[in-house]
Amino acid sequence: MFKNALLFQIDQWQQPTLEQFEQRLDGARFVACGATQPESAGWVPPRGDKHGILAENVAGQIILKLRTETKAVPSSVVKTELEAQLDTIEQQTGRRLKGKKAREIKDEIVQSLLPRAFPKRSGTLVWLDVVSQRVLVDAPSLKRADAVLTRLAELLGGGLKMSPLQTALSPTTAMAAWLADKEAPTGFTLDRDCELKQPDSEKATVRYARHTLEIDEVGEHIKQGKLPTQLGLTWAGRVSFVLSEAGAMRKIKLLDGVLESRAPNAGSDDDGFDADVAIATGELQRLIPDLVAALGGPLVRAPGPGADTVSAGAAPWDAVPA
Repeated sequence: MFKNALLFQIDQWQQPTLEQFEQRLDGARFVACGATQPESAGWVPPRGDKHGILAENVAGQIILKLRTETKAVPSSVVKTELEAQLDTIEQQTGRRLKGKKAREIKDEIVQSLLPRAFPKRSGTLVWLDVVSQRVLVDAPSLKRADAVLTRLAELLGGGLKMSPLQTALSPTTAMAAWLADKEAPTGFTLDRDCELKQPDSEKATVRYARHTLEIDEVGEHIKQGKLPTQLGLTWAGRVSFVLSEAGAMRKIKLLDGVLESRAPNAGSDDDGFDADVAIATGELQRLIPDLVAALGGPLVRAPGPGADTVSAGAAPWDAVPA
């Protein structure tokens, strides 16, 4: 169900009832882009378009889905049309428009072509684990997750505040130690994919794909100053994923043993949605604490001014008062 996982801690929230939750989401349902609208985003039923519930509650786990639609005109088409219009104006007036006037013409061209542009849609799953006070966003980058969380915080209110989940050890530091020692942390095994990058202007990069990592060569790269930016790991023989330098989990995959052991429950609901949610959240609820422990545990700030707010280089997402 989840291909990626960016984790955020709920620092504060007076949780509304599920009915209030649904009412707020209903006011921000997805609507497709208008003729000249370049982008639209809104909430859709995570179970599928034929089901009207926007906040699915499966055994206490709340699943949401944000849909984004974008329409873009190819830059080459805009450039060609702009040059043609500027040439025509130059022939008529004897002067070629530049700066603000040229940009205004460009904007008019884009607006005129948008109705013919093909829309592109994407969906982002969000898991609210209210027991563990965590939010998981199925996004490959912090930029995309930020857009989702900003909408969520504005919508839900209740003083909702979230911040990136931080650990005592940075993922880069931890991954470098595991590779140098040729030993994964307790409960994990090293997989066969890794990326090492030199942290300088040249960014020299070494990638291993489907290759054993328990070799001296990898340790030598680390001694020379290259730092791991991605590392494939498997947890308890049940879930494989790639850990990034930002702490994101990518390419999450439930292994065969998990799916086989849960197979008898797969038909408990018509479309398998409840079973998928139960399996995915159940595994991740056990994996995430082990991963946090492997990274030195949650970051705890020393007492002092501003110590009540934890940030990972990005401002916390604060809700608009409801």
